[in-house]
Amino acid sequence: MKTLTWMTIVGVVLMAVAAPVVAQVTAEEIAKADAEKHAKAEEIARAPGIGFAMLGGGIGAGLAAIGAGIGVGRIGGSMVEGIARQPEASGAMFAPMIITAAMVEGVAMFAVVVCLLLAIK
Repeated sequence: MKTLTWMTIVGVVLMAVAAPVVAQVTAEEIAKADAEKHAKAEEIARAPGIGFAMLGGGIGAGLAAIGAGIGVGRIGGSMVEGIARQPEASGAMFAPMIITAAMVEGVAMFAVVVCLLLAIK
């Protein structure tokens, strides 16, 4: 029992001695990271029109997503309408519908990526 007590006391003393060193290193790292963030913020603030570029990229990405949703909705609605008129032709309509929807989604994804790349620039 005495050994466990002494080991606990020695452990607490060592932690008390080591804590300021660890805290100092951590504080230095935090100060360095803050300085880097501050420099990056100043660089962004000096760049002309960066806010408008980010705003435009966000709006463009949103419009691309809305357009894709409308396009795929119309494609699906037209297929359901066509199946309602001719149920026996549903197999023949399925593949062209999937291909067309994939093309619409591909164009929308390309537009979103381009808009976000412009916003990140």
